[in-house]
Amino acid sequence: MESIITYFENIPSLHRSLILVGGITFFWILEGIVPLFASKYKKWRHAVPNFFFTLTTIIINFPLAFLLLKTSDWAVANDFGIINWLPQMPLWLYVLMGLLFLDLIGAYTAHWVEHKVKPLWMIHLVHHTDHNVDTTTANRHHPFESLIRYVFTLIGVFIVGAPIGIIMLYQSLSVVLSQFNHANIKLPVKLDKALSWLIVSPDMHKVHHHYVLPYTDSNYGNIFSIWDRLFGTFMTMDRDKITYGVDTFPDEKENASVAGLLKQPFHKYRKPTTGNNS
Repeated sequence: MESIITYFENIPSLHRSLILVGGITFFWILEGIVPLFASKYKKWRHAVPNFFFTLTTIIINFPLAFLLLKTSDWAVANDFGIINWLPQMPLWLYVLMGLLFLDLIGAYTAHWVEHKVKPLWMIHLVHHTDHNVDTTTANRHHPFESLIRYVFTLIGVFIVGAPIGIIMLYQSLSVVLSQFNHANIKLPVKLDKALSWLIVSPDMHKVHHHYVLPYTDSNYGNIFSIWDRLFGTFMTMDRDKITYGVDTFPDEKENASVAGLLKQPFHKYRKPTTGNNS
């Protein structure tokens, strides 16, 4: 464990890029082998806006990364933060606790707030209006959302008091697990269900992308599934009945346009409807 943390403390930018690109490539290939839904769309054309927003996320996060480092260094130097206030523990448990709390604040809480605060929901819509969810959807976030997620991550680093090695490990796991649970892959039902007791599995997260409430407001987790189960936001649904998108923004053409998606947060708020097994 010590060697892993040491590696992530000094992980080169090239390696971080390889994790991002390698994950997309791996799951892209896997989608062609064991797809959940048959690809009735042109994958490259569908990926264009998603890759655009992946690029904007990188551009926004790269220059701000130094704030994460400075905050982490201050917390460690001042013995500040949840994991530094806990009793002495083995390194593996210290790392796990850091990952759990960073996931709670930086992913679950951020995601929950985006669904509950109307202006933030309008920004988050860009992610939900993908009518063909696949591994490229993982990074489909409006630039404003990239900033919002960054702020929550920064707050998480401060509250948790995580050292930079755990932060880099968390961000790497977050990228790969998000690509995994968005991927258009069909795992054996029993395997997917078993995984969902520990991490956010593909079937679990696809429920979140169903186009009507209450399913849209469920399964907010990114890495660990424990938070949805603990806070009562966990839901299941027959994966064959899932329909992607958002009922209040059904225009698939606009939802596949970079220009249309950039303007999406500025549309008038439309109250979502509630569905059963639509």
